[in-house]
Amino acid sequence: MGQIVKLIELVGRLAELDDEDTIYAREPWTEDSDAMVAREDPDRKPYGIPLEAAEAGLAYFLEVSIARDEVLEGWIASLDEKPTLTAICQQLIHYATYDAFLEEQHD
Repeated sequence: MGQIVKLIELVGRLAELDDEDTIYAREPWTEDSDAMVAREDPDRKPYGIPLEAAEAGLAYFLEVSIARDEVLEGWIASLDEKPTLTAICQQLIHYATYDAFLEEQHD
């Protein structure tokens, strides 16, 4: 655990990640932000950010289970075609920032 990679790489591996883990990423969030997956540390106050993530300058992004099950599952199912990895990453960044879904752009 605790290996720093780009946020888009973690997004591409969401299906492999443990539901109990949380994604931490360097702000401002972009697909190229440094990120890691780690288990929340309930003993670390005030936010439970694991020491390795805090020392790397990373902030809470989203729990894996929320990213995968609550944000992406329904959104992807509602689309006519499979979104690109970049579009998925943008949707998660928007959700993590605004606690809301990114609105579809229609011509």
